[in-house]
Amino acid sequence: MTEKVKGPASYFPSIEKKYGQPMTHWFDLVKSRSGDKHMEIVSFLKTEHALGHGHANAIVAFVLNGGAK
Repeated sequence: MTEKVKGPASYFPSIEKKYGQPMTHWFDLVKSRSGDKHMEIVSFLKTEHALGHGHANAIVAFVLNGGAK
């Protein structure tokens, strides 16, 4: 039986579908802003890449918590 994905990763299929980019694209953008604070990166994704707040927040939380190597 497959476990249901929880937490920020549960947003990833809809992020890929809605914005047309693989998650690695978004992870790399977040990593490129390594000196910025969480909400600064969320704001960057929202203003520069038109992501919704929830999607941007999920990506940033995932990366900053070590989820994307």
